[in-house]
Amino acid sequence: MSTRRTLAVSLLMLSLADAAFAQSSSDKPERIRGTIESFSGSTLVVHRRSGDTVNIDLKDATRVNALKAVQLADIKPGSYVGAAAMPGEDGKLVAKEVLVFPEAARGTGEGHYAWDLGANSSMTNANVDTVVQATSGRELKLSYKGGTNTITVPTTAPVVTLIPATRDDLTKGKHVFVIATQAKGGAYSGNQIVVEKDGVAPPM
Repeated sequence: MSTRRTLAVSLLMLSLADAAFAQSSSDKPERIRGTIESFSGSTLVVHRRSGDTVNIDLKDATRVNALKAVQLADIKPGSYVGAAAMPGEDGKLVAKEVLVFPEAARGTGEGHYAWDLGANSSMTNANVDTVVQATSGRELKLSYKGGTNTITVPTTAPVVTLIPATRDDLTKGKHVFVIATQAKGGAYSGNQIVVEKDGVAPPM
């Protein structure tokens, strides 16, 4: 990985971590999920899953990345991952998606905290201690500063890693995951964007 690519990915991971801890305050990052309505000049128009449409101003420093699907088997002991999960019927955590962090981003956003992918969802950014084959997928034993978690990853859960993208990839109909800051007037300023590419949509 080149120095430029490493830096871009690392900055994205830092922003993802910041957004993970963000509160509802207007000066904190917000996660925006939806599909692109248009992109013209520096304005990205996104139709959110919630049903509303927002305009996001992209700055020169706004980073754009995409995702590449990887195999569940690619997660090994020693990998650093971010797993969004929800409690299963037995109360144990079941992954909705897993992001395998580039090595340059190891330690970013480390911990276990609430997430907004669904009711009672959580995010765990942690080191993989062990990988155990389970009936419905694989069971990851994760450790982070201050705690441990065990998460079952079904064979149907998306497993992805980050790759570079450009603004040329911001085309109508593509799914996006945007970290943006909302100003007092309601306008959004984009910090980081993860855009669908080659059929791989952001699952986070």
